[in-house]
Amino acid sequence: MNNPWSDPVRILAALVLGVAVGALVPATAGIGTLTTGAVFAFLGDLFLRLLQMVVVPLVATSIITSVARLGRDHAFARLGTKTAAYYVATTILASVLGLVIFNIVQPGNVAPEVSAQLRASVPGSVDEVREGIGDKSTGDLADVIRRAVPVNILAAASDNREMLAVIFFALLFGFFSGRLPDGKREAFQGFWESANEVMLAITHAVMRVAPIGIFALIARTVQQSGGAALGPLALFFICVAAGLAFHMFVTLAVLMRTLGGFRPWPHYRAMLPALLTAFSTASSSATMPVTMECVEKRAGVSPRIAGFTIPLGATVNMDGTALYECAVVLFIAQLYGVSLDWTQQVLVVVLALLTSIGVAGIPAASLVAIVIILQALGLPLEAIAIVMATDRILDMMRTAVNIFGDTTAAVIIAASEGEKIYPRDAA
Repeated sequence: MNNPWSDPVRILAALVLGVAVGALVPATAGIGTLTTGAVFAFLGDLFLRLLQMVVVPLVATSIITSVARLGRDHAFARLGTKTAAYYVATTILASVLGLVIFNIVQPGNVAPEVSAQLRASVPGSVDEVREGIGDKSTGDLADVIRRAVPVNILAAASDNREMLAVIFFALLFGFFSGRLPDGKREAFQGFWESANEVMLAITHAVMRVAPIGIFALIARTVQQSGGAALGPLALFFICVAAGLAFHMFVTLAVLMRTLGGFRPWPHYRAMLPALLTAFSTASSSATMPVTMECVEKRAGVSPRIAGFTIPLGATVNMDGTALYECAVVLFIAQLYGVSLDWTQQVLVVVLALLTSIGVAGIPAASLVAIVIILQALGLPLEAIAIVMATDRILDMMRTAVNIFGDTTAAVIIAASEGEKIYPRDAA
């Protein structure tokens, strides 16, 4: 059995080592043209290309299999509708919360010289990025919807910048595949579930080499920016952490009180084992057995509801991830001095919602979703390196929020179905 702490330790070690090497070793050090800066740039670019490689097949197979499951048992139609509505609503709330915090605080709005140092390791000038953003400007929401409907799905899939079209087609494909006749449906869905398992295995393999890529990206960033990154990144970290805490302890608590009719604090205590497991592993999938046990044995949710909401939530419900995606995109845009208009921010929320369906429940998989959103807006995907130093701790935090969101869905839906959960007396 793999040690759940092994990946966090390796990635944290890569972060620390990358900062140390980047601070101590000049980018020009080396032999001839083989400099450390060139080596770090090559390894970092290779890691980002691996992430891009898995984007389309991972997102497509994950969405198709997740949506298709909803149509398997018609007895779950009402339960599926409730669960899907709740997951969509909470993900949108988390995404909007992230946008509000970063629009108010604007941690990326720093002095020009600091911004230039932070962006030193990222190709492309400010003018080029602003021009790219302008090309992506929708003018109105209708154009966003129009571009989401592909004329040629194969052409859209061949270009990572048209991921919204791929997601839309995958949603339709999964929905109608779940409505095939019994004999055909099982075989067809079995193929896509197998394909999804293969893509999860490939993505997991990519994440296993993530420490090397993260080390190279961090070392290169520190070589270029020096200590200038510390202030803005610290504020970025605080803003994301505050948003995650607000969503978990305020938004979800209010939903438990208003929709579930029970006191939220017993639920926080009951879910503590699942939260600790989620934080330590940074994996929704690895935490799912513990989550199921907590929801059924500690909260009293029936196996019927827990067995439906928790596995589905581990795949499609990523409140913390959606908040983080919005935060990263706005932070990078602010570093480039780009002000996203309201239609572009709506596009960010829509993409955060849809990509959260296709994000694998393994550590750091949200990097795949961030690549999609950055490309959709015309922002350089290499800018991920700027926030990489904070990603590991925030990954552990947002996974805990993701898992807690799944458990709140289970107890609220169970209460709506008439099951006795926690005491519903006012307190």
